[in-house]
Amino acid sequence: MSVAAATAGSLGAGTAPAAAASAGTSGKSAGKPGGKPAATAARGLRYSSVAPNTADAVTVPDGYAQNVVIRWGEPILRGAPAFDPEKQTAAAQAGQFGYNNDFLALLPLPGECDRQLLVANHEYTDEVLMFRGYDPANPTRQQVEVAWAAHGLGVVVVEEDRRTGKLTAVPRHHLNRRVTATTEFRLTGPAAGSALLKTSADPTGTKVLGTLNNCSGGTTPWGTTLHGEENFNQYFAHGGRATDKRYGIGTGATERKWERFDERFDVAREPNEVHRFGYVVELDPYDPASTPRKHTALGRFKHEAATVRLTDDGRPVVYSGDDERFDYFYKFVGSKRMKKGSGRAVREHNLSLLDEGTLYVARLTGDSPAIEIDGTGKLPADGEFDGSGEWIPLATATAKGAVSHVEGMSAEEVFVFTRLAGDKAGATKMDRPEDIQPSPVTGKVYVALTNNTNRGVGANAKADEANPRNANKHGHILELTERRGRPESTSFAWSLFLVAGDPDDPATYFAGFPKDDVSPISCPDNVAFDPHGNLWISTDGSQLGSHDGLFGVATRGSRRGELKQFLTVPTGAETCGPVIQDRRVLVAVQHPGEVDGATVDRPASTWPDGPGKIVRPAVVAVWRKDGRDIGV
Repeated sequence: MSVAAATAGSLGAGTAPAAAASAGTSGKSAGKPGGKPAATAARGLRYSSVAPNTADAVTVPDGYAQNVVIRWGEPILRGAPAFDPEKQTAAAQAGQFGYNNDFLALLPLPGECDRQLLVANHEYTDEVLMFRGYDPANPTRQQVEVAWAAHGLGVVVVEEDRRTGKLTAVPRHHLNRRVTATTEFRLTGPAAGSALLKTSADPTGTKVLGTLNNCSGGTTPWGTTLHGEENFNQYFAHGGRATDKRYGIGTGATERKWERFDERFDVAREPNEVHRFGYVVELDPYDPASTPRKHTALGRFKHEAATVRLTDDGRPVVYSGDDERFDYFYKFVGSKRMKKGSGRAVREHNLSLLDEGTLYVARLTGDSPAIEIDGTGKLPADGEFDGSGEWIPLATATAKGAVSHVEGMSAEEVFVFTRLAGDKAGATKMDRPEDIQPSPVTGKVYVALTNNTNRGVGANAKADEANPRNANKHGHILELTERRGRPESTSFAWSLFLVAGDPDDPATYFAGFPKDDVSPISCPDNVAFDPHGNLWISTDGSQLGSHDGLFGVATRGSRRGELKQFLTVPTGAETCGPVIQDRRVLVAVQHPGEVDGATVDRPASTWPDGPGKIVRPAVVAVWRKDGRDIGV
């Protein structure tokens, strides 16, 4: 999540002009809006680049159209009322689409023509933009309970209009579902039942209410979705232990004041409740009656992403980043094989795949002399930031128990205090590891590193070859190749695929592609692949004077490194959850209007419904007006 710092006039939710309100950053030919798409561009990227801008709109390329698929507050469950911002209740919100959508997944819906299943994360709430006259120092119980109901996950069926490409929600479908901060979850894996997870409300240490701050996620080959609990620390008050400090839990009251209304958010009263958040959540979106799971075997930290690939023998490998400056990225290699089929026994087996296996953390070594990495982003003599890496085992979980590979820590401690295990193992401190995606075409793994303005400042770790810029405000993307192409390997090669920023800045790098023909980009966050093997990058907190956006970049062939902006989002918004299909792009427009000083009565954005309407996070679909595939 981030706070943008610009304001602009409203253009509403319709198709916005590509040449809106230039922010003045460079990009040369890639920044020429309205021109014909280059026929020589990589397949899938043949669209007119959107220029950097500060329009209060979703701005898309010429020849493309868009619609709002679903907004915060729209009813999706039977009996849920229409949204009324002046009469919000927890009961109503529990049946309505939640707030601040982040990760998105579109899943097939067999037997229902032109329909798919949309799954969304509802990461957090902006109460000051939700409630008129909100007093941050004194929230009411009703406001807090609405916020609890606005967190979590949403499942809603969506339907395509074949004539236009428009995608709309199908309210009150039997598969529609809301999961909130009070929904029951099952803790599974090696730490389930541990004394570290037991509370007065749950002496078994196996049940927990709710999921919080779900950021990015992933889908599984067995038909479920994964959701990473990220900045859960902000919900818990009065922490005092060393482990609390390592996870960012403050010693005083929280900004949200939830601890006033439920003592489980007060660490002084319920010290283990905080240990029950910070996991990867698994949801079966095809079974609205199922109990979601929190997988302790994947470790506890500020999870960004949980992306799955299979080994040749059918075992799951899950990648996940820990979104904090100077923290690490991880891999889990399962020991059980996925079963094919649709019976209940097969389903139960596959839902247990992430409970047994080994959790690893990454250590990277550069291949250039340290003197050549001076913190400016200047390339070393060999012309590339690259090197080798190893996956360091932290703990292994089996059906008979768990074994720690970290001296001085039990297995349960490794899985609950995973950051401390990474510290002890000597993992490489990275610049905010966020989303991680393996390419479905090449198998290479891409890690988005959003930024780290503290790198090299004071006593903090200085630049290294994997994080080559001090005071890194723009971020970069790492490309990782597992040894022999095997995802279960314990070693890998790596290089920096993209070093973000203004192409005119010598401290930027676009996989060697000419920098006078790329779009400027800053703060990569969520990433996804299109059917052609191009990487699509959404940004959070651009430091180039433009609103955040979505970019496509070629990862192979003669156009490797060619990066083109596809859209920008409204004032104060972050671009999230991209889904790239043959004929459609989906993005989550998260926290529009989140600007310092903005309130319901003094909005910084009027998106998506225009002046006089409350600003609302929403999901947007984009397609070509001529009905052809994206970017071809």
